[in-house]
Amino acid sequence: MTDSTDDTILIVEDNRSNLSLIADTIANVGCQIAIATNGIEAIAQAEALKPDLILLDIVMPKMDGFETCRRLKQNPSTCNIPVILMTALDDTADKVKGLSLGAVDYITKPFQPEEVLARVNVHLKIRYLTQQLADRNFQLEQRVTERTQELTEALDNLRKFQLQLVQSEKMSTLGQLVAGVAHEINNPIGFIEANLSHASIYVFDLLKHLQMYQQMFPEAPPDLDHHAEDIDLEYLMEDLPQLIASMRVGTERIRNISQSLRTFSRSDDNNAVLFDLHQGIESTLLILQHRLKANRDRPAIMVIKEYGYLPPIRCYPSQMNQVFMNLITNGIDAIEYASEGSSYEDLETDPHSIKITTELGEDGTSAVIRIEDNGIGMTAQVQEKIFDYLFTTKSIGKGTGIGLAISRHIIEEKHRGKLTCTSQIDSGARFTITIPLVTEDSD
Repeated sequence: MTDSTDDTILIVEDNRSNLSLIADTIANVGCQIAIATNGIEAIAQAEALKPDLILLDIVMPKMDGFETCRRLKQNPSTCNIPVILMTALDDTADKVKGLSLGAVDYITKPFQPEEVLARVNVHLKIRYLTQQLADRNFQLEQRVTERTQELTEALDNLRKFQLQLVQSEKMSTLGQLVAGVAHEINNPIGFIEANLSHASIYVFDLLKHLQMYQQMFPEAPPDLDHHAEDIDLEYLMEDLPQLIASMRVGTERIRNISQSLRTFSRSDDNNAVLFDLHQGIESTLLILQHRLKANRDRPAIMVIKEYGYLPPIRCYPSQMNQVFMNLITNGIDAIEYASEGSSYEDLETDPHSIKITTELGEDGTSAVIRIEDNGIGMTAQVQEKIFDYLFTTKSIGKGTGIGLAISRHIIEEKHRGKLTCTSQIDSGARFTITIPLVTEDSD
């Protein structure tokens, strides 16, 4: 790793006590420290200093951390600087939003010095390795016309290594985040579920006792009759069991969400295991639910599911989930791009959708998954390049050009399968995944 005294870290925090704490913590590493107290100042310092890492608070006046991160990633001179967001919030949607804007990690307040130092060191090391890889790639590309096929293969191996590094880091961060949220949900919902069972019995017993009392003493004193009218006793007795039943449905829904989050964040990547691909697709759709919902610019994106029979597949579950995430996210991006310039009413008349189809291959030895959108589509020239490393048609800050490259690597290198795309302009795109029912473990 590079000498830490050569590294510059920009800390963006408007709370002086928090700023002092984190600055003192990082000072122990020996890094040079720059400070900004708001988003506008942070952008100016980032452009001038080109720090190796930015620690960015989310909640700030004038410009919050999300907007600051978005502008940093849109700026060609600062888009490659890794950003770690600092927050006291514990909302999954906010954290996923930050990662989608280009942040590489989160540090949760109140700060734990050991955690801060560990995360800073990890991302400085990744930054250093990425720069090394970029420099090596540049040197190799300068000599590619003069070298033999052996040099071309070496370059390809370096790119695969970088893809694996980015893939591992992103899924590790997102997986840990999602798994932590699922764990935090599971404990209180279990407590509520258990107590609801007892509450249901208690309510039933109390209502039955009240009914027996009414039957045995039909002529109640006037004060009791007045009180019964005040509280609308008949409606209360009718509605209370329904209220308990509704609470049961709600807790079951939360438990299903928790299970889906745990399914998505599986970390068993060392060995291939049997996995239900439908569970992976469903957990991915749950994570992306906030992007599928209607917003002020467009109606909700319909998800059409045509699932056929698929037995459990021996694969790497978290990596397959990452492929589903990349492909469905690309479909949503294409639909949102196609929606630009259209009125809300027109979009409701001709709704956009993502269609997911699963089935066994014709020979019965493979699983086939198709993810199809009716978005903007792409030209034949773009189709030839979409799986190329660092190729993207998206604007700066929205696309890195590695998502589809990683997806093809996971399907074809790790699972001995095939990932293809067919598309036409204004007719959407279809990605087809084909993987054998039994895959061999690969390095």
